[in-house]
Amino acid sequence: MDERMKSSLEATEMWFLRRMMRIPWTAKKTNEEILTDAQTTRQLMTKIRKRQAEFVGHVRRRNQLENLVTTGKFDGKRGRGRPREKMLDSLADWMNIEKPSEMIRKMSCRVGWRSLIAHASRHGTWRRRIKSIT
Repeated sequence: MDERMKSSLEATEMWFLRRMMRIPWTAKKTNEEILTDAQTTRQLMTKIRKRQAEFVGHVRRRNQLENLVTTGKFDGKRGRGRPREKMLDSLADWMNIEKPSEMIRKMSCRVGWRSLIAHASRHGTWRRRIKSIT
């Protein structure tokens, strides 16, 4: 998920809030004002990341073809240009884990992986970035 997609999802979340609260788009209210009026915070990105992490853990424990695809271990040449960011790398960044290989090792224990996901969703890195911006 790149920055353009993240900003698009966050804008969609704010559009949903404006629609639920029946605030027209012509009203000059900032997103922060709408969040305080609704007495909520942005939750969409956290839920998406949490579900991605749960799915990757599930796939990793099955040890089948999907496991090879998500870890990126397959034969062949890669294309020209900058390598794309892997989902495991972005999840490791979100969960504050140094190496994706350490994260793969932690996925084998379901209970431990679930507690790690719960901790990351409460203290995700993207929330710190949003608080520093506001």
